[in-house]
Amino acid sequence: MQGDGEGCGCGCQPPSRGPQSVQLGTLPPVEPVETPEAHAAHRIEQSAVPAQTFQMGDPFRDGKPGDGEHFLHDVTLDAFAIDATSVTNADFAAFVDATGYRTEAETFEFSAVFHLALAAPRNDLLSQAPGTPWWIGVRGADWRHPGGSLSDLDGLAEHPVVHVSWNDAMAYCQWAGRRLPTEAEWECAARGGAHGQRFPWGDELMSPLGHWQCNIWQGDFPRSNTLADGWLTTAPVRSFSPNRYGLWQAVGNVWEWCSDWFDPRAYLTGDNTNPQGPARGGARVLRGGSFLCHDSYCNRYRSAARSSNTADSSMSNAGFRTVALTAS
Repeated sequence: MQGDGEGCGCGCQPPSRGPQSVQLGTLPPVEPVETPEAHAAHRIEQSAVPAQTFQMGDPFRDGKPGDGEHFLHDVTLDAFAIDATSVTNADFAAFVDATGYRTEAETFEFSAVFHLALAAPRNDLLSQAPGTPWWIGVRGADWRHPGGSLSDLDGLAEHPVVHVSWNDAMAYCQWAGRRLPTEAEWECAARGGAHGQRFPWGDELMSPLGHWQCNIWQGDFPRSNTLADGWLTTAPVRSFSPNRYGLWQAVGNVWEWCSDWFDPRAYLTGDNTNPQGPARGGARVLRGGSFLCHDSYCNRYRSAARSSNTADSSMSNAGFRTVALTAS
């Protein structure tokens, strides 16, 4: 684990792998196509997002200035269909079974694991990240072994797949005839038509009855989690309540990769109609926060919040959801 986690700087993302990169595993290059077979392979329920113009960004100025989310701007999007949930372990297993794909965590033979989620022998612990020692590079950590070689997916079929890089997510999309959402599409879908709010459900983190409405950290980060929301790490993808478009857990649980390159000034320089993000960059956008977010150090579990990491980086709190190639 080298370098600093780009675009974050708060510890909710591990450092990037560094400048090295590898090819997209062992999956042969394929052109995404709309076929009945592709739809059959990808079995996740779809949420329809209507064409609209919405205000993108943070009207409350809750975000970190370096993230660039405070540059409010109107964005116009065509209609699209997005996965109602993150891609699950069961979904990703179907892809791997069909293709023999090896993820980048498997190719590199390590991935980043949060220290309280470790399930690995001591000699598999490779390094701690400078400045964020709760992130540990673990030999044998991958999507099948989220805590390390002593862990497995028993009981986790409907949890989001983790330890997948942006490149891995793109490989899944190629197989399924899908694509990753743009950053603008992700935020629009996460808001669920309720614009100008902090969260998909409103402005207050807790429900009126004092219940948690997403899977984030409770307690003293990073030492102890009270598990007030029921989960130390990932929760099943259909936990809590969906937003008005039918998306489950758009914030919290796991960060989700988007197609865009990250640039803190993208909102000032990009298109305002179906924006695709910058033409180049060093890191890809991540959205939504994760089970590790806590307001004492990271409040990126909001609809407007932005983060990023390099395309070959993987970690125990990041996954993805996909978008149909054409609106249905």
